[in-house]
Amino acid sequence: MNVTFLLVGGIASGDEPVHGSCQASSRHHLAERDGVSTERGFTLLELLVVLAILGLLIGLVAPAVMHQFSNAKEKIAQQSVERLATVLDLYRLDIGSYPTTAQGLEALITQPQGVAHWGGPYMKGDKLPEDPWGHPFVYRSPSERPRHEYDLYSLGPTGQASGPQDPNAIAGQ
Repeated sequence: MNVTFLLVGGIASGDEPVHGSCQASSRHHLAERDGVSTERGFTLLELLVVLAILGLLIGLVAPAVMHQFSNAKEKIAQQSVERLATVLDLYRLDIGSYPTTAQGLEALITQPQGVAHWGGPYMKGDKLPEDPWGHPFVYRSPSERPRHEYDLYSLGPTGQASGPQDPNAIAGQ
């Protein structure tokens, strides 16, 4: 059923058309009925169905989004370790060796005592970077692993990694 009506000041009027008329279906419309304006809306059941569908979508999508955030932090940590490894290689080219464990990554920002040919600072700023979880990166030289000159890794989300081989640790390639 189609009803012709005119909206004048937000009230449906069937008297004289002032600006023209518009068509609306019998569902969700304003109509004049015995001189009283009625408005039809959504039923409670319709609203509950929509809310249930939204709840299901959020329940399915939210875990996937949170998993992506977790993976993103791990990738950022791995890239940061690789970037620090590149900076350590630049340090080695200038000095001839990697910083010792005692000198640590601080040797990339301030010149260690007794080190000649230091070409730094090798990093911008006066603060060492932290992993995405706010933990400092762990650096050891010489390495505890065979065929590696140093160990460099993030403690991961738990902050509890015991070494570069620990499953919680995030190391470069």
